[in-house]
Amino acid sequence: MKDILDKAAQVRLVIFDVDGVLTDGSIYIGDQGEEYKAFHSRDGLGMKMLQSTGIDLAIITGRTSKVVEHRMASLGIVHVFQGQLDKLAAFEQLCQNLSLNPDQIAFVGDDLIDLPVMRRVGLAIAVNDAHPLVVHHAHWHTPSRGGRGAARDVCELIMQAQGTWAQHIKHYER
Repeated sequence: MKDILDKAAQVRLVIFDVDGVLTDGSIYIGDQGEEYKAFHSRDGLGMKMLQSTGIDLAIITGRTSKVVEHRMASLGIVHVFQGQLDKLAAFEQLCQNLSLNPDQIAFVGDDLIDLPVMRRVGLAIAVNDAHPLVVHHAHWHTPSRGGRGAARDVCELIMQAQGTWAQHIKHYER
């Protein structure tokens, strides 16, 4: 675990996949073609807490959805890449735009499309119910399933590794 905490201590950017990571992977489609997804509120709070420590967050997802656009805007996430069947191009753009090297980046994924980026970052994370090959290539996997607290697990791990967790929760323990 020390190796994981050492890697997490170096993180300056966390990139999340959406379907299967920030959601449970279910996609609900209405009669008129409208798309619905469910996001867990604890994941959102964890992401906001992590942002407050100065860590940037980004989204790279293979699908395109207005729902994702709205949810990310509500969380204040500005680095949103949708419709990325080749997630590596978006990853490289983030590295360049934010002047980060791969060791400073964590990526959270669940399926095969995430592997090219996961194999490049300093901290590759698989959600608890990820595809077995994704788990195999991950440095760490979350205790929680995708869309059920996995993002919160990641945020708390990084905050603990960087020494910001205890100070941050004091606000809530009053």
